[in-house]
Amino acid sequence: MHDDRALVEARLKRVLDERIRPAVYPESVPLDVAVWHAPGEPVPVAEGLAATPEPIGVGARWGAPWGTSWFRVTGTVPEAWAGRTVEALLDLGFDENMPGFQCEGLVYRPDGTPVKGLNPRNQWVRVAAPAEGGEEVWLHIEAASNPVILDYHPFLPTRLGDKETAGGAPQYTLTRMDLAVLDEEVWHLVIDLEVLGELMAELPVDSARRWDLLRAVERALDAVDLQDVNGTAAAARARLTDVLAAPAVPSAHRVSAVGHAHIDSAWLWPLRETVRKVARTTSNMTALIEDEPDFVFAMSQAQQWAWVKEHRPEVWARVKKAVADGRFVPAGGMWVESDTNMPGSEAMARQFVHGKRFFLDEFGIENDEAWLPDTFGFAAGLPQIIKAAGSKWLLTQKISWSRTNKFPHHTFRWEGIDGTRIFTHFPPVDTYNCSMKGSEIAHAARNFKDKGRARHSLAPTGWGDGGGGTTREMIAKAARLRDLEGSATVVWETPDAFFRKAEAEYPDAPVWVGELYLELHRATLTSQAQTKQGNRRSEHLLREAELWAATAAVRTGFPYPHEELDRIWKTVLLHQFHDILPGSSIAWVHREARATYARLAGELEAIIDAAQRALAGEGTTELVFNAAPHARAGVPAGGARPPVTDGRTSLAPRPDGGFVLDNGLLRVEIDARGLVVSAYDVEAERETVAPGGAAGLLQLHPDFPNMWDAWDVDAFYRHTVTDLTDADEIAPGTDGTSVRVVRSFGESRVVQVLSLAPGERRVLFDTEVDWHETEKFLKLAFPLDVHAERYASETQFGHFHRPTHTNTSWEAAKFEACNHRFVHVEEPGWGVAVVNDSTYGHDVTRTVRTDGDRGTSTTVRVSLLRAPRFPDPETDQGVHRFRHALVPGAGIGDAVREGWRINLPERRLAGGREVAPLVTVDRDAVVVTAVKLADDGSGDVVVRLHEAHGGRVRATLRAGFEVADVTATDLLERPLPETPEHTGRDVALRLRPFELVTLRLRRT
Repeated sequence: MHDDRALVEARLKRVLDERIRPAVYPESVPLDVAVWHAPGEPVPVAEGLAATPEPIGVGARWGAPWGTSWFRVTGTVPEAWAGRTVEALLDLGFDENMPGFQCEGLVYRPDGTPVKGLNPRNQWVRVAAPAEGGEEVWLHIEAASNPVILDYHPFLPTRLGDKETAGGAPQYTLTRMDLAVLDEEVWHLVIDLEVLGELMAELPVDSARRWDLLRAVERALDAVDLQDVNGTAAAARARLTDVLAAPAVPSAHRVSAVGHAHIDSAWLWPLRETVRKVARTTSNMTALIEDEPDFVFAMSQAQQWAWVKEHRPEVWARVKKAVADGRFVPAGGMWVESDTNMPGSEAMARQFVHGKRFFLDEFGIENDEAWLPDTFGFAAGLPQIIKAAGSKWLLTQKISWSRTNKFPHHTFRWEGIDGTRIFTHFPPVDTYNCSMKGSEIAHAARNFKDKGRARHSLAPTGWGDGGGGTTREMIAKAARLRDLEGSATVVWETPDAFFRKAEAEYPDAPVWVGELYLELHRATLTSQAQTKQGNRRSEHLLREAELWAATAAVRTGFPYPHEELDRIWKTVLLHQFHDILPGSSIAWVHREARATYARLAGELEAIIDAAQRALAGEGTTELVFNAAPHARAGVPAGGARPPVTDGRTSLAPRPDGGFVLDNGLLRVEIDARGLVVSAYDVEAERETVAPGGAAGLLQLHPDFPNMWDAWDVDAFYRHTVTDLTDADEIAPGTDGTSVRVVRSFGESRVVQVLSLAPGERRVLFDTEVDWHETEKFLKLAFPLDVHAERYASETQFGHFHRPTHTNTSWEAAKFEACNHRFVHVEEPGWGVAVVNDSTYGHDVTRTVRTDGDRGTSTTVRVSLLRAPRFPDPETDQGVHRFRHALVPGAGIGDAVREGWRINLPERRLAGGREVAPLVTVDRDAVVVTAVKLADDGSGDVVVRLHEAHGGRVRATLRAGFEVADVTATDLLERPLPETPEHTGRDVALRLRPFELVTLRLRRT
């Protein structure tokens, strides 16, 4: 029997490949083809249609990298084809890879009406069904010759990732341009045999159902005349009727198929190409919706919807109709499918504000789900952000990529740092590009970890990453799997319908507490440092712009720049997409990102300067503006006053070489190597640096991961390390409070300035690296004389703790992790913070003390730079500047304060009057993350704040203006049922640990 099975399976494969599939299009005639190659960037559709093309034949080479070619194909349907289904087969030179990673096309009619997209799995265009014979065919193809960057062979450096270095050699060979007859009976026979063959392969060897399928397939193949497939297809299909009609068992797993085309907003293509990818995919999906009554398609990322609306109004009209019919579903409620580890508190909130508001404004649709199938792990602060945006569910798939530990659930409740729980689903199909293969559906059923308690899972179905979406073949397979013995059942449903069913059947779903850490792609916390710095700087400039513009609007009537801020926020949010901010895109993407961040910085600086000048008025008094949420040096948070000078710092030679900095609070010893060997807390009489250690030590590792160069760092990188201790120069700084250290290594150079300002309890490390290494990893180490079993890491609207030990594989896998502005370690009563202005990746380890004492010390290492060669062969090459501070004696509140402070340096401006804060809070544990005017233009003041120390707190928020009313709102500034207590200008706050609150203050 085993031999029979193997023989039938081998026979099925060959007959399908060599006889039946080729018979799907039994007759064809060539089309006439002409082409016009657009110079430079893509042109408007009207220009492409009006261009005069030159003749081109099949077999000709075309398409410089990143070019656009407009093909015109013309022909006539033969009279003999009357009554038959006719399609155009348009192969631009596709290979067998997934759609979206090579050339693509969008087909138009002569009047500019889009028809559908072209890709390797979607090469047909319906001409007539049935044909009358003699129809004239005239189609235009906007063809993008995007080069193949990724083919999953060893990742080799390529210059194709930027149009400036890609050259002009043609990339593709025009392969087929024909009119053809579609034999729908043969097409259906292909689907029948594929479904049954794939299901058969997944059933147990001794299963009766498997043998029923095998014999039925064998009988069908016997009925096929290999010399007349088209004439015998119906007879072959008849022999499969019974096995296809056998219903699934009542206990079968239930799969909700959601049409899907995960489109990376940028990755191995630039942003401008994604605009066209979205147009191609949405054209295909709206056409498919018209043909398939059960099909439902969901698309996330409001930015991509906005692109269609702006750039392809003719496609937008079709999309709007499909949305109105309930068939094309806005999903996710975010501006883009962003990274969630690195975006700051406000940025993560604004992803939902702008995403949900777009879908509400355009369609009146409220998204209850966050939809992030491909994001590289999830920060512990995200659940309450989802809830505060008015949503309640989360879908992702990427955690299934973890390499060390298998996540124990597919459906569960995820609890964040404040206790908020979000109903969450990981599709057990383990792909967000499901194609309805039997192996995929069987895997979903077998793999589902919540059997016996739940039986529903979701399958995002369609080609993705580069777009493409669902195909008619996938829909045909799903129809056969709707109720088929031996298989899970499949039904097309919206995300909302799935989540309602899944939550109803599993009310006591298990709880997972803390971050959803992806045990892969850890290097995305470091790659492309300038992109990450641009993001961090933009976030804080936006905070300043909103704060000072709102303050000036209330105080002076300054015109609040609603439209400019809205546009800038959306641009920053776009660049938080999970292949831009993580540094895993081609060179073109990051080159443009650097330019964009520089432009936005200029615009935001102009807004800040204008608002501050309006506030300060005319005068010559020097004023210090403090945009941080805590007072400093006599300047209140959100206000401006003349500077206060307090204390002094001494700089003296060190007997053994080097220098000593002392400001009465800290005494810092810098040795002859230019390393901090002591940072002594005078008040606590406590040393900060671990015995034998040196803070500010640069360490260089080899960095050649097993796969995914820009994405991954593997644990074995730690096996080899070079301490950069040789100094070219060590000298006092000209300001008398700093020491300058110069080092050279490899092809690179570092200048570090170590400083201790008067009156401050922090040591600053300003590091400039002229980086020209390849496949190396640069770390900045701080060995601390602190015995700690856990450490705190800032995340959105709070912080959470990770262990410093590796007791289990779960802890060991977190050898590289994310923080925002600070990492904090402590013993009871005394701690240390390491704060930063632009880095995210770090590691924390325990080390046995070297001075003979028992116990351990804790080393915090900041990740500065990498040098992967794929997909950008020049990743991180050039000059970078970082600022970090070591804060001895820091409690968690000090870590919070210093983290904000290093990211929001004071600004100085001459003026005639001090500036009182627009709002103040009387407890440092309450951090105000945003002060702005309401988005609806009412002039109301919106304040977002949270408890930042991890405890309960009572506080008072006081407004610097007369208040008529105070309303608690969600992130979209919509009122919530609870009413804050307020008396005059004072609002009483009672906050839980890390609780996030948004208040709307109406002025009198």
